[in-house]
Amino acid sequence: MDRSIADVSTDYARVREAIVFLRGHHVQQPDLATLAAHLELSEFHVQKLFSRWAGISPKRFLQFLTVEYAKSCMAETGDLLTLSHAAGLSGPGRLHDLFVTMEAMSPGEFKRAAAGMTIRYGVQETPFGLALIATTRRGICHLSFPDRQGPDRLVQGLQAIWPAAHFQHCPAECAALLEKVFHDKKVACEKPLSLWVRGSNFQIQVWRALLQIPFARLFSYQQLAAFLGRPRAARAVGNAIARNPVACLIPCHRVLRQNGDVGKYHWGAERKAALVAWEAASGAGALT
Repeated sequence: MDRSIADVSTDYARVREAIVFLRGHHVQQPDLATLAAHLELSEFHVQKLFSRWAGISPKRFLQFLTVEYAKSCMAETGDLLTLSHAAGLSGPGRLHDLFVTMEAMSPGEFKRAAAGMTIRYGVQETPFGLALIATTRRGICHLSFPDRQGPDRLVQGLQAIWPAAHFQHCPAECAALLEKVFHDKKVACEKPLSLWVRGSNFQIQVWRALLQIPFARLFSYQQLAAFLGRPRAARAVGNAIARNPVACLIPCHRVLRQNGDVGKYHWGAERKAALVAWEAASGAGALT
C-alpha cells in the first residue's frame, strides 16, 4: 500500500463519524456541503477522504448505504446462491474474496485440543479501526475490533476461554495476517486462510453458510434461514451469527434485516455499514 494502515485507520474514524451522521439524518438526505460542515472539513477534503478510503466519491459511497441498494443486492444474492446450490456447486464466484477454509469443533473438543497449544495474537490498525487477531498452528481462532473494551481486556477474555493455552504476542505475524485479510486479496486467493473455531452444530452450520456469501453481496436473516432449510429459524440464525468468533473472514456483516437496514452488529452498526459499503465499492462493476 502507498499509505500506512494507521493512516487508513485514521480515515476510517472520520468515515465512521460521517456514517453516524448520515444514518441519523437519512430522512433529510444531507448533501456534501452539509456533511462537510458536520465533519468540520471543506467539501474538497471530504471528497478526498472518501476517495482515499473507499476509492469512490462520497455520493457513490452513500448510494451503497441506502436500503434500496441493500434490498436489490439481497435479491440478486438470493438468486445467485439458489442457482449455485441447485447446480451442486460449493459456492458462486468469489471475485475479490479470500479463500477461507474452516475447521470446526464442539466446545469440549476445542477446549481439550487447545490445552497446551500456543495461541499467537496481535493488535493492529486496519481500515476499520484497531483489530485483535489470534491464530494457532491449526488456523485463525479469533478476530475482533476492540473499540470499547480495549486490547488488554480482550486478550484477558481470550485467556479466560482457553486457560490451558500458552499465549504469545506476535505483532509482526499478526500484522501480516491482517494485511492479507483487508488488502492482499489476489495473493490471498492463492494461499487459503484457515480458520479453527468452536461452536454448536447449528452455529457451525450457519457459519459455513456465511462463507458461501460472496464478497460485496448481501443476504437477509430470513434468506439465510431458508437457504439452510430452516425457514422459521431466522431468530436462531441471528443468534448464531452474533456468536461469530472471527469477524470479516466469517462474513456476518453481509447479513442484514429484510427491510435493508444493517441492524445490529457485535462490533458496531456503523462499522457494519462501512464494511458493506467498502466491499460494494471494491467490487463495483466486477461482480457476476
